[in-house]
Amino acid sequence: MMDKYDCIVIGAGPAGLSATLTLGRARRKVALFDNGTNRNRVTHESHGFLTRDGIKPKEFKDIAVKQLESYPSVSISNETVIKVIKDVQRDLFLVNTSNNKSYITEKILLATGIQEEFPLLQIRQYYGKSLFSCPYCDGWELRDKPLAIIAENDEHIIHMTKLVFNWSKDLIVFTNGHQLSNKVRNDFESKKIKVYTEVIKNLHGDNGNLESIELESGENILRSGGFVVPSFYRPNKFAEHLNCQVDENGGIITDSAGRTTVIGIYIAGETEKAGPSSLMIAAADGNKAASSINMDITLDRF
Repeated sequence: MMDKYDCIVIGAGPAGLSATLTLGRARRKVALFDNGTNRNRVTHESHGFLTRDGIKPKEFKDIAVKQLESYPSVSISNETVIKVIKDVQRDLFLVNTSNNKSYITEKILLATGIQEEFPLLQIRQYYGKSLFSCPYCDGWELRDKPLAIIAENDEHIIHMTKLVFNWSKDLIVFTNGHQLSNKVRNDFESKKIKVYTEVIKNLHGDNGNLESIELESGENILRSGGFVVPSFYRPNKFAEHLNCQVDENGGIITDSAGRTTVIGIYIAGETEKAGPSSLMIAAADGNKAASSINMDITLDRF
């Protein structure tokens, strides 16, 4: 007979790790599943997390896992969850993994995060080392350098350019074929921000360090780093398959405390809004969702 868990947490990013810690300290039997695909694995340093500013993502995760080992009711498995099935009759969930193993739990916390899609495939070679998506996370390290803004959507271009201008005044915007309105171009030019609307042909650099951006015309513009605006997506459809309600923007509807519209299914971190979040906020979301899980179990059993 399979062991029954109080909660299974899927995803060991900051949200999942934080939730597991809270549940372990609440003496709940919890299993944490992770397959090592968390989004920040490609970056060399993580910033903005109080007492851990500049830590390597792997070190951050290793410290968290080591601390979780202090709690005997917590187990950690490096397995990929491929399916979650709701057993309506028993009011439980069946979790299947790629290792052909199955687990039973009362509650599920989805903390699988999101992944990026870039306007140029080449960006992946530089992402996390000289090209980034979050100025709050990496703007300080790129301060005062000649930077590129690579984005294709008016709203994204305006937002990112204005934001990055706080860290460096030496900016050039690359829209990769997208045309900007005269007003936006004039606003940028008044700040001495040049705009190239040509399609980008190539990125040049060495070992992940950007050196220049080549346009279709053959012109090469020297840049030593910059910021891109990717699109984001959830790497799985667990929430949808479990009939959790989703809003018009693809976000999963919650009560703001981690509870979805399906009893027993909770969500935390970037998974909820399908948008980026800082380590600090994701960890706080995990703590909040775990508190909801613990309270619901308490009320169910008292």
